[in-house]
Amino acid sequence: MDQRIAQRLRALRIERGWALDELARRSDVSRATLSRLENAEVSPTASVLGKLCATYGMTMSRLMHMVEDSFAPLLRRDTQPVWTDPETGFRRRSVSAPAQSLAGEVLECELEPGTRITYEHPPRQGLEHHLILTAGQLRVSIGDQTHELLPGDCLRYQLFDASSFETPEHCAAKYILLIV
Repeated sequence: MDQRIAQRLRALRIERGWALDELARRSDVSRATLSRLENAEVSPTASVLGKLCATYGMTMSRLMHMVEDSFAPLLRRDTQPVWTDPETGFRRRSVSAPAQSLAGEVLECELEPGTRITYEHPPRQGLEHHLILTAGQLRVSIGDQTHELLPGDCLRYQLFDASSFETPEHCAAKYILLIV
């Protein structure tokens, strides 16, 4: 998977005619990190992928779809791609991966206790999310608003600013994220 992500990241940069220095400037990711990612020397973190996806104007799920197999109408749980952030342990399962002809996607996400993930920019302005916490506790900040979620809570929002997801030191979180 890391090799396919690396190839796709390189292709996205080349399609735009950007040198590594230009992408580093636009994404606020160091040139050295970008080079190591494109050469599959390191696994990308959620934070870095978030910055790159924002720079390319796409969701992380759309990027992941680009490196996975083609669209299938039925996805059995054992075939749903799972990606784990090597830095934070954040896990995301593409329950219903994006497709060219479909607008929405569904992710199952898990954050370990004491984890914080921050995205400085939305992947696309106005992107609609519906987040349903299924277990644990989760603090979600969207712009200057912070929400404390408990199991069964649903937070609906559009992304225009930075966002963050944080679990308390004593409790993990598991949630479903619908992206439209």
